[in-house]
Amino acid sequence: MNQLQNISKPIQGELDRCRQMFAKSLHHENPLLDHALSMVREHNGKMMRPILALLVARLFGEINDRTMNVACAYEAFHTASLVHDDVVDESEERRGQESINRDSGNKVAVLVGDYILSNALNYLAETDCPKLVNIMSDAAKRLADGELLQLYNVSNQNISEQTYFEIISNKTAALFASCAYSAAISNGADAESAEQMHRFGETLGICFQIRDDIFDYTECNIGKPTGNDMKEGKLTLPVIHALLNTKGEEASAMNEIALKVKQLKATKEEIASLVEFTRQNGGIEYAGQTMETLAQKAKEILTAYPDSIVRKSLTDYVDYVIGREY
Repeated sequence: MNQLQNISKPIQGELDRCRQMFAKSLHHENPLLDHALSMVREHNGKMMRPILALLVARLFGEINDRTMNVACAYEAFHTASLVHDDVVDESEERRGQESINRDSGNKVAVLVGDYILSNALNYLAETDCPKLVNIMSDAAKRLADGELLQLYNVSNQNISEQTYFEIISNKTAALFASCAYSAAISNGADAESAEQMHRFGETLGICFQIRDDIFDYTECNIGKPTGNDMKEGKLTLPVIHALLNTKGEEASAMNEIALKVKQLKATKEEIASLVEFTRQNGGIEYAGQTMETLAQKAKEILTAYPDSIVRKSLTDYVDYVIGREY
């Protein structure tokens, strides 16, 4: 049994049902749409957000149909965002396989992402709870804001941790936060508890993105080449720390390369040298320590709840996020 399966034990039946509900939505009589949806079906993810939603809801009692729809809604929302991200980033691969935009073109990919997003709204409509729709709407706005800030930051010569955290808080953490918040509300949590779950999800999401960013500087089997973020003009926490906390001629040269990265003008060799500079000057260690500190804060939020197998699974979920290898 792998780690995620062990974490999912308290909600295994509900998770299986969620998988079935979500898979059912990935079929269509339109051949072009069904072909694209088949690519999603064949390379489904780890259901990280449904697992989070179901575990959070389980803290507050037995899981109900409203929670099931919330869990499916956030898996659909996440999946749609990945399809759209591949268009924005001009990615040719997703999870080691050909992306929809590579296979069928950007027009089809955008429309397929829209279709999957509409499924998310359908799931929420089934909850008969306008607040849950509002929460996802706010998350969608934050995701768009994060993407646009990231695009703007490519041409911005300033390098700062503050901007980095603002981007990932909106682009990644907002979805985890809204997922956990909605799950708590769907199962009758009081306002204070729901807000605690929002903070838990937000902190967890930041950890998730930092871990993803660390992958870009290490050898991991994730189908993501080392230095890929830099090829897209993105400077993430490891390199930002190395650049801002190192002095001397080499540091000055690396700052020049960093600006070329942001301008999409850096060569393959220059990117490789900046990756190595990051490794040699504490960037990876700093990012890891930051992630560990945030993970501890997330776990501290959980201590407000009685010790149980569900709370343990949520704690283990945090450990999985920061320790995963892909």
